[in-house]
Amino acid sequence: MTSAPLSSHRLVSYFRSGDLIRSRGISARVATATLDIPVPPARLVADWAREIASNVALEPGDVEQMPLARTMARWPEYRACLRAMQDWTGALGLGDVLASSDLALMACRGARYHHDGMQYGSAAFCNLFVSEDKGLDLIYPGTGQRIALMRGTAVLFDTCQPHGVVPRGARRFDESDFPDSRDLSQLFLTWELPIEDPRVAGALDVAFDIDPAAAQWDEEQVRQNGARLGVKPDSGAWEPLA
Repeated sequence: MTSAPLSSHRLVSYFRSGDLIRSRGISARVATATLDIPVPPARLVADWAREIASNVALEPGDVEQMPLARTMARWPEYRACLRAMQDWTGALGLGDVLASSDLALMACRGARYHHDGMQYGSAAFCNLFVSEDKGLDLIYPGTGQRIALMRGTAVLFDTCQPHGVVPRGARRFDESDFPDSRDLSQLFLTWELPIEDPRVAGALDVAFDIDPAAAQWDEEQVRQNGARLGVKPDSGAWEPLA
């Protein structure tokens, strides 16, 4: 992608590219679809529940990694999920980038609003939800998008775009909405796609090297008007970090 001039009010991601820190814009594009994927076997769903209860200790708002190899071994139709995602991302113009990207299985019990630009500024996230609809929505407060989470929900988005998971109809994240008495966990496959790949940058319309002074920083972050930014966990609004 071509570079663009830096506006004083523009959000900027400073991300690691090899040994360098580069700058880029933050995409407001969120691609989504509902894909036809197989139902996970009941014994696998039970295994997920045991893992969450005994080893992961998933608290409201947490997003944690789950054992992927065990899921692959216990789900004979697992590869149908991969094919569905490859077909969808291929239709978005991403070619075979999914096949060469890091893949993980994650679980969340809701999610506090956050951005991932301090660890994954060099990536876009591509997620496929494999749990049934439990009345939760994925929200991007910066774009106004609300996406119902159900089996087959697929999303592609900029890691620096604030996002969270809240009950359907709600806008704020509140731990009390996720009581121990209800199973509100969501499992999803996630790929880290390289944001510098021209196909990924093109799909999200990301402009690079918008701040010629990017080399002054030594770690990944998001800034605006010189201030380093975080996200308010209850609302998703940007706020300066101390």
